[in-house]
Amino acid sequence: MRTTILVTGGAGYIGAHIVLELLKAGYSVVVLDNFSNSSKQSILRVNRLAKKTATIVEGSISDRECLYKIFGAYEVSAVLHLAGLKAVGESSKEPLRYYQNNFSGTLVLCEAMDKFNIKNIVFSSSATVYGEPDKIPITECSQTGNTTNPYGTSKYMVERVLSDLCAADSGWSSVVLRYFNPVGAHKSGLIGEDPKGTPCNLVPYLLQVAVGKQTELKVYGNDYPTADGTGVRDYIHVVDLAKGHLMALKLIEDKAPFGIDVINLGTGRGYSVLEIIDAFQKETLQSIPFRYTDRRPGDIAACFADPEYAYKRLNWRAKLKLEDMVRDAWRWQSKNPNGYN
Repeated sequence: MRTTILVTGGAGYIGAHIVLELLKAGYSVVVLDNFSNSSKQSILRVNRLAKKTATIVEGSISDRECLYKIFGAYEVSAVLHLAGLKAVGESSKEPLRYYQNNFSGTLVLCEAMDKFNIKNIVFSSSATVYGEPDKIPITECSQTGNTTNPYGTSKYMVERVLSDLCAADSGWSSVVLRYFNPVGAHKSGLIGEDPKGTPCNLVPYLLQVAVGKQTELKVYGNDYPTADGTGVRDYIHVVDLAKGHLMALKLIEDKAPFGIDVINLGTGRGYSVLEIIDAFQKETLQSIPFRYTDRRPGDIAACFADPEYAYKRLNWRAKLKLEDMVRDAWRWQSKNPNGYN
């Protein structure tokens, strides 16, 4: 029986937290990462926290030979697929790069899995597949495909591939997890989000302002149809998100093969940009100067989840609050002002 889990993109922000939870739960783990937006140090720290060792393979999901070597050497039972580019704004400027990496790379991965008869996959999707939602909170039955940026479109395209693959071959099981907005860090402060260059997302940018790496926070748009004019998002603690992956893996272990299932991972509560700034300042006593600037291409006004299906299907709910998210994020950033460097 295969007993090893392959985590693609496992050295990244979310991936490292998932690998830690997998190791703590007793799984053997192989991490595949090209370290284009991550650090090997994250997994070395995970190994210290877990007091167990995940195997690290440097490589790409687009490299068939690399995948063949992994599947030939390890008894992989399932793949948690997180590898991918993830900046919404950047994707609008570099669409071909995003489709090549996120979409084409996943095709290579699925072909390799099929060749080695590994037909269990948990896919890291995104709430961006919903585009501008027709109503909120967003359920799994909400319309998808009307995406507003190439990043979201690449995730939607992979979802369609997995759906067609499961329809064509009843031996496949795929759990598609539509993330909302992961923030926070492990309570130890040893692992957290370490973006390369200038951060594209709110909380890591805010953290860099707090440690003096950026002079002020840019708030993109204050004229949205929301309570205070700034964008509203469903922020979820990365540890809660990681635990959701374990429950998705358990679902596969208990129920496979079952085809495809799609599940939102969010809290069901939306916070505006100004609410996040206020919560951070209150919890950390750090002052965050900010200024309003133009909206970013591809951004929408509001987006938050209906989390009930995740509870029904996975017996999972987000437990950590906004205060935990900003407190843990600040602990990570203040202990590691230069990230893993």
